[in-house]
Amino acid sequence: MTPTEPLVHGSAAHTAVRPPLPVKMVIAGGFGVGKTTTVGAISEIEPLTTEAAITEVAAGVDDLTHTPNKTTTTVAMDFGCLTIDPTLKLYLFGTPGQDRFGFMWDDIVEGAVGGLVIVDTRRLDDCYAAVDYFEHKGIPFAVAVNAFDGTVEHTLDEIRWALDVADGVPLVVFDARERGSVRDALLVVLELALSRTER
Repeated sequence: MTPTEPLVHGSAAHTAVRPPLPVKMVIAGGFGVGKTTTVGAISEIEPLTTEAAITEVAAGVDDLTHTPNKTTTTVAMDFGCLTIDPTLKLYLFGTPGQDRFGFMWDDIVEGAVGGLVIVDTRRLDDCYAAVDYFEHKGIPFAVAVNAFDGTVEHTLDEIRWALDVADGVPLVVFDARERGSVRDALLVVLELALSRTER
């Protein structure tokens, strides 16, 4: 039955519209790569964030070299949602980027159809943990290279080689601040996840 197919009761037909199917997707990556920005750029509701001020102690642990103006960090998760069409609604969960919050990942990722791993080419090693996690769990994911200042320091082929990800893992360049760019990156993950279910 389609979302708008009439339900017939006796001789009367009433059109019932199903609510969109809820689909969970995870936004992951290292510290300061743009996860919170990504969720905020696309969410149709005011995103839930768990940002906390970066303390002097944390600043000594977290590398602020490429993000000197960053004053807050995610300490639990980000949450937002996006209606793709009348039949499908994405619920977005952003993970914290620091290794010390890794114990939360299993709970955040549970039930997700796929993930978007955001990469900053200036510090590729920060995203290895996220890539390894999705590979180990067998969860479909795409790698999204955030074009900080409109530039990417390496080609996609170089990035694929450095991350050692399979050819079947999509790599895209996007801008975490731009709604349309974020939407396109999320659709890549969604299409990948759907292709897995159809096999």
